[in-house]
Amino acid sequence: MSDLLEVNGMVLSSMPIGEYDRRLVILTRERGKISAFAKGARRPSSSLLAGSRPFSYGTMMLYEGRSSYTVRSMEIQHYFEKLTLDLEKTCYGSYFLEFADYYGKEGLDGTPLLKVLYVALLALEKGKMPLPLIRRVFELKTMEINGEYAEQPLRPVGEAAAYTWDFVLRTPAEKVFSFTLEPHALEEFSSSVEELKRYYLDREFKSLEILEGLSGGF
Repeated sequence: MSDLLEVNGMVLSSMPIGEYDRRLVILTRERGKISAFAKGARRPSSSLLAGSRPFSYGTMMLYEGRSSYTVRSMEIQHYFEKLTLDLEKTCYGSYFLEFADYYGKEGLDGTPLLKVLYVALLALEKGKMPLPLIRRVFELKTMEINGEYAEQPLRPVGEAAAYTWDFVLRTPAEKVFSFTLEPHALEEFSSSVEELKRYYLDREFKSLEILEGLSGGF
């Protein structure tokens, strides 16, 4: 019998497997990014049905095998229902999940990345901060967590954008989604984060293509 493991995490993606099962990618505090099979999760009566959707955050009991995990049970604390009722916010959130999937690594402490992802999704739900700004703060904060960042923008920017960059880097994730910017400063800050992304990242994100087609955001 494989060992039973308790993890706290969020479902990043969910893929149907066979007739009734799902393969989940989960970002966890304890084991970083892992893959787990949710057997029978596509059955209408399954206790794993709701928790096997992307954005589901909570405590999960897993059987740990030699090369994979199997979900035994889930206690979901947050489904992010309000986010998923708004098409634009859903697109932003899906991009955040894909971005976290890219940076998540198995076997490492996933707490910092999970925290910034969770708080960013809460900010999307609340909608008090401009959505393009939430995106750029999330990108820069995530890249900082993974050591792919610069202490200041790669090119000269105005005072407001430079201050914002510094603020994002030095502020804890739970407090960083708490401000707004004038349009010109937001455009400068967004362009600077995009330039940093192009310097470090070597891939395209499908969800980002959909988002930019929908919103035309920064």
